[in-house]
Order: sequence, then structure tokens, then C-alpha cells
Amino acid sequence: MEIANNKILITGGASGIGLGLVERFIKENNTVIICGRRASALEEVSVKFPAVITKVCDLSIEQERIDLFNWILEKHSDLNVLVNNAGIQQWMKITDEDFYERSKKEITTNIEAPIHLTSLFITLKFLTTIINVTSGLSFVPLTLVPIYSATKAFFHSFTLSTRHLLKSQNIEVIEVIPPALNTDLGGKGLHDQAPPVSDFIESVFEQLKNGSNEITFGFSKAMANGNQEDIKNAFNKMNPSL
Repeated sequence: MEIANNKILITGGASGIGLGLVERFIKENNTVIICGRRASALEEVSVKFPAVITKVCDLSIEQERIDLFNWILEKHSDLNVLVNNAGIQQWMKITDEDFYERSKKEITTNIEAPIHLTSLFITLKFLTTIINVTSGLSFVPLTLVPIYSATKAFFHSFTLSTRHLLKSQNIEVIEVIPPALNTDLGGKGLHDQAPPVSDFIESVFEQLKNGSNEITFGFSKAMANGNQEDIKNAFNKMNPSL
């Protein structure tokens, strides 16, 4: 991927990893579009980065995904990079009364939305790159977030297939695989002891410049390169016996 002079859509670009990508892509002379559910969060990004183009969109709603694509087609048909970053993480137990209802929302946001966006955006004339943000939990689940872990495992698998299937269209598919980072994913304060987003973003762009299509960092690097014994040991360490 050429990291400069692109027009990029980043879903969930108003916070966390998405915002980190926004800031760095701007520095690399790219035009950046972000979408998110909360207009107030998008406005905060606009104040900090006036060049960013924003669009309110709830990706959990199918029609809003279609509307987003049609807006891109009408206003920004030269878009060439899609970053499927938006996702939600819910800490819950399978015995919770609302477990199923909350699970459906997580599955819709983390799986259905990026699949749908991928199928829409690969029809764009100038699309050259898709970046999917998965997780180190793609390889070893954290049982405190059982559905999130499962959705990221799905998304990792889907990314591998998509990379293979889109070769004939000359669309590069890159997987960004973060570990836990100091963000508000899942709730404020849950990841305060994790590495800062800035360190991760620096590593992401170093790997992009080196032509990597599987970008890892810390824990996710260990798990992506680990054997079955490594993964088993990590699972047991992360998920103490109840």
C-alpha cells in the first residue's frame, strides 16, 4: 500500500485506534473521511483536524450502510482505501439475561457491517486497498468478552479469504491485528494499563511502509506467530479457572 495521496474512509474513526489512524494518515498527506454514530464525537474530530470529512452513520443498520456507500459514490467516487475499523466490545457472561440480545448487536456491528461494506465498496472503480482491523483475540479468546473474541476470529478468517479472492481485482487486503490498547473499548478504565495507541500506530505505519499485509504488535504478534502450545498457555493465563 502506498501510504500517501489516498482518499480513505475509516469507520469508527472518532476514537481509539480509528482516531490514531486518522491523525497519522493526515500527516502522510491523505484525504480522510470518517463515519460514526455520534455527531458530537465527529464534531470533536473536525475541530481538532479540520481537513477530516465526517459522516454520521450507524453501521449496525443495513440501510445506513447503503446510504453511506451511495454518499461516497456521489461525493467521493475517487475513494481508494476502505478501513473496516468500527467495532464494539461487551463484557458479559453467557448466563446474563440479556446475553443474546447484546450478542446480536455485537455480531451485527463486528461481522455483518464489514462484510456488507466490503461487498459494496469493492465495486468502486478506484478501490485499491481494504484494511480490516481484527484483534489478537482472533487467535486466543478472552472469555470475559466471548462474542467479541468470536467475531474477531471470524473477521480474521474472512480477511484471509478476501485477500485471496480479491487478488484478481488487484485489491490489496491488509489485516491490522492490535493487542489490548489503552482505549475505551468495552468501557472506560478497562484497558488503562495497556500500551498507548500512539506506540501501536507508529508500528502500524512502519510495517505498512515495509509492505506487510499482516500487521501485529506485542501480544498479537506473539499469538499470530505462536504454535498450539503457545496459544493454549495464553488461554489458560488469560482465563483462570472459575
